[in-house]
Amino acid sequence: MTRGGAYDAIVIGAGHNGLVSAAYLAKAGLKVAVFEARHVVGGAAVTEEIWPGFRISRCAYVNSLFRPEIVRDLELEKRGFEMLPRSPSSFTPFPDGSYLLLGPDKKLVHSEISKFSSKDAETYPRYEAFLEDIAQVLEPIMAMTPPNPGNLTFGDLAAYGSFGLRNRATIRNRWADIVRLLTGAGTDLLNEWFDSEQLKVTLATDAIIGANASPSLPGTAYILFHHVMGECNGVRGVWGYMRGGMGALSQSLANACTAFGVDIFLGAPVERITIRGGRVSGVVVQGGREHASTVVASGADPNVTFNKLIDEKSLPADFLRSVRRINYDSASVKINLALSELPDFKACPGVKAGPQHRGTIHICPDLQFIENAYADSLMGRPSRAPILECTIPSVVDPSVAPPGKHVMNIFSQYGPYALKGGLSWETEREAYADRCLDLLSEYAPNIKRAVLHREVLTPVDLEREFHLTGGNIFHGRMTLDQMFSMRPVPGFADYRTPVRGLYLCGSGAHPGGGVMGAPGLNAVKVMLKDLGR
Repeated sequence: MTRGGAYDAIVIGAGHNGLVSAAYLAKAGLKVAVFEARHVVGGAAVTEEIWPGFRISRCAYVNSLFRPEIVRDLELEKRGFEMLPRSPSSFTPFPDGSYLLLGPDKKLVHSEISKFSSKDAETYPRYEAFLEDIAQVLEPIMAMTPPNPGNLTFGDLAAYGSFGLRNRATIRNRWADIVRLLTGAGTDLLNEWFDSEQLKVTLATDAIIGANASPSLPGTAYILFHHVMGECNGVRGVWGYMRGGMGALSQSLANACTAFGVDIFLGAPVERITIRGGRVSGVVVQGGREHASTVVASGADPNVTFNKLIDEKSLPADFLRSVRRINYDSASVKINLALSELPDFKACPGVKAGPQHRGTIHICPDLQFIENAYADSLMGRPSRAPILECTIPSVVDPSVAPPGKHVMNIFSQYGPYALKGGLSWETEREAYADRCLDLLSEYAPNIKRAVLHREVLTPVDLEREFHLTGGNIFHGRMTLDQMFSMRPVPGFADYRTPVRGLYLCGSGAHPGGGVMGAPGLNAVKVMLKDLGR
């Protein structure tokens, strides 16, 4: 082992949360280094030109949840951060030739929903107001450090007491609704509000994104709610594309890091976190070079951080037991396509860019379709008829594809990480992708001949290449037993770990997954407090 540099703080992983932490630490005057295993910054928020001229958002593909205060504090708009809003937000074609367009234009939404239910068209604005009302209470919690219920401090009591007083009217009036959102099933919520199957199934896919669950299962209402928070250019609840792909968000953060003097090392996987006398002392990167620091923040998930990078003898046995109970169950398969032309939908014909191509394209005819697809996953096999969410960012951002060509992202479910019955992703990968395209061709018959290239990322691939345990895009299941004071494990939701000077700054910490940057920002606040800054 050879000696490398010495730093005030070291960040493991150049994912978006790691870069957020590094930038804020350096802005506070610390000498900071980031070590990233891959050849490019971004983690799962990355753009790569895997085929000439086609710039692919290989994992994450749309943005809304990224914290606006980070954009402001780090001046990211000067460093390449540019969101492109989508209008309409979504397009759902149905087998009978009908279709539903949604948001953000209120008149369009009313007109479109009225095609299926005039009652639902009148109800929908109240549904949005209902979610907004609760978001006013729950969203600020994302920027707060969760308390340890078994060891409440005066600071916890002051912070959450003040929060409760500010929001007491809404909490009192909406308490039952808040509990149902946090613990209930997505379909129960949607059935309470709406009648039309077409509207409900369009909204229901937000309740299962990244989860190996159907919307009829408890806990999926929160996943739905999680995905309706956020903003695009100040407009609440709107999702957008990043100009240049999702990697442009990460690159803007890397540019901020560079401006503040952060050293970013690519192709430098951390092999071990070093600990001396119960305190972190640095990291050892591939090749045996040790870099010293008494502050280390890991953007990797808890399994990688605590089970792979640290000798188990350095961690309390009860803590390790809790870490090993974390559920990383996942059933998401990402398919990236290069297209010669846009899909020509039977419900809304044309290969010239239109409203049907701008937002998320939902291929899922009804709620029972989701249940059937999930039933396959329960049996340990990829869905015979998967759920598809497709986006074509090149319609809004031509910079990601050659002239006249397009890129399509397909986020599909369900493809479980662990297959049963002798099945293997090595043999099932392409067959599953073929089924996805077969299904899409029922709605857009030209899609197969339009495909120039394709990439299929199964949960196994996401784990192997992007270091996401189980292929879970959220660094752990987003259910109440693994959220807030329970994330990553009880007693350690404050970003600290049993090792002094070692912190968790990735999505495995509160408030969880999605391209938010909140875990990275929240962790920095704790680190700087501990350093007396």
